[in-house]
Amino acid sequence: MPHRRLAALAAAVVVVVAGLSVRALLPGMVAKYAGDLLYTLLVYALVVVAAPRARPFAVAAVALGVSWLVEFAQLTGVPAALSAHSTPARLVLGTTFNTPDLFWYAVGAAVGYAIHYSVLTTIDRFCRES
Repeated sequence: MPHRRLAALAAAVVVVVAGLSVRALLPGMVAKYAGDLLYTLLVYALVVVAAPRARPFAVAAVALGVSWLVEFAQLTGVPAALSAHSTPARLVLGTTFNTPDLFWYAVGAAVGYAIHYSVLTTIDRFCRES
């Protein structure tokens, strides 16, 4: 189990680096929506860190739910107010509701699921062959 947590933590670091790189290197909307996808992938990895034995579908559902919750919270104005005073709050909570973000969060959850499921299936197959 500790190896799953370590792998998920390493994945989270890779996702953060990818997110920062995307923002620095890609143009406007491409960077924005890639960032949305990566945001959910980061949440996915952190859920695996917290619950390493959770099934991929459950992890994907939680990651998507958290991402959507944060996006819908932007309708209240609270994240925008917090973001005005804190860069970390702006990065985590965002500022403005944007409907297409919901789609890209779902894509991020699906990508996380596909990777997680593939890794677990490969490990399971390897263990059976050994």
